[in-house]
Amino acid sequence: MPGPLEGMRVLDLSWVLSGPYATMVLADLGAEVIKVERPFYGDRARGTAPFMDGHSSYFMSVNRGKKSVTIDLTQPKGKDLILRLVERVDVLVENFTAGTMADLGLDYPVLQQRNPRLIYAAISGFGQTGPYAERPALDIVVQAMSGMMSINGEPGRPPARLGISLGDLGASLFAVVGILAALEERHRSGKGQMLDLSMLDCQVALAEGPFMRYLATGEVPQPLGSRHPVFTPFQAFPTQDGYIVVAIIGGTNDQWALFCFALDRIDLAEDVRFVDGWTRTQHHAVLEPMISEAMKRKTTAQWLEELTQLGIPCGPVNTIAAAAADPQVQERRMLVQVPHKDLGQVTLVNSPLRLSRTPGQAQGIEPDLGEHTAQVLGKILGLGEEEVQQLRDVGVI
Repeated sequence: MPGPLEGMRVLDLSWVLSGPYATMVLADLGAEVIKVERPFYGDRARGTAPFMDGHSSYFMSVNRGKKSVTIDLTQPKGKDLILRLVERVDVLVENFTAGTMADLGLDYPVLQQRNPRLIYAAISGFGQTGPYAERPALDIVVQAMSGMMSINGEPGRPPARLGISLGDLGASLFAVVGILAALEERHRSGKGQMLDLSMLDCQVALAEGPFMRYLATGEVPQPLGSRHPVFTPFQAFPTQDGYIVVAIIGGTNDQWALFCFALDRIDLAEDVRFVDGWTRTQHHAVLEPMISEAMKRKTTAQWLEELTQLGIPCGPVNTIAAAAADPQVQERRMLVQVPHKDLGQVTLVNSPLRLSRTPGQAQGIEPDLGEHTAQVLGKILGLGEEEVQQLRDVGVI
């Protein structure tokens, strides 16, 4: 079934993660994504372990459904190919350090002249302006600088990076939102525009709660482990055989009373120190040990059954393996098998975008380096076999 972005053409100059994840989302939604890579070397992610019979699982995870074209952007003829392709695409995505595209003579003002309808998305560590604009940045750098690492982990422990590359992925998803917004606006104006995305900006935006608590109170947020800064109980508790998360928010004292009943500690529901979520949070140090002791009396499965019947939000703390096997994840087809020309069947993480008529879905596998160079240059630019071979002979492609 055609995706909702069928007919959109994206020129993807990005590499590693923040750009490729964004363009993969667009590909999952049906866009034609042309991934431009360095001749002979390709995207650095191609060399990232672990490997599956020589194929990088990392590269595979964020480049499915794309076409790979190899072009040397530093050569005049390579630059010319990019300029000609820009005339025939809707969107360009790059995630170089600010100034790199200008040094190549391929920055937005130049490309806008070739295609006034172009949506140009530039993802970088710190954006195109500001004192850090030309600094390189990786995920952990912006997680650190945004304050994200300072509030992650257990109290009294060193700062902890989140277990996913949220610095990259946050920027990726904001990029998709911005691209689709710019395309919608183009329907009215007929004009393209540039999207300047800073990974640091995106991390600050995602940390809206901690920033607003700081701005409201002047108190600097600290790491709290799994618990919530406002609501209690709202954290992971140990059971006989693992951990379970229980989450009771403010204004739901009926759930608190039911939870106390399940714990066989109805006395807690009558204690003035625990009358509501905020008061319970103020007395967390007293309350948590009592809840933890009661939770250890049963297994995770027993608590899940009992608390779910009572309508109390809860869930097991799964390993990635357990999450992959979870019946809800399986039923929603979040892990799908697709045919691979070298590996037989491979399992990929599917798109979560469930549109009723044109759903997003994993669109095939990752391309081999330069697999579609001749096809794309022939179909889109009209180059013949001889012209393509000449470019190949001098290392442009």
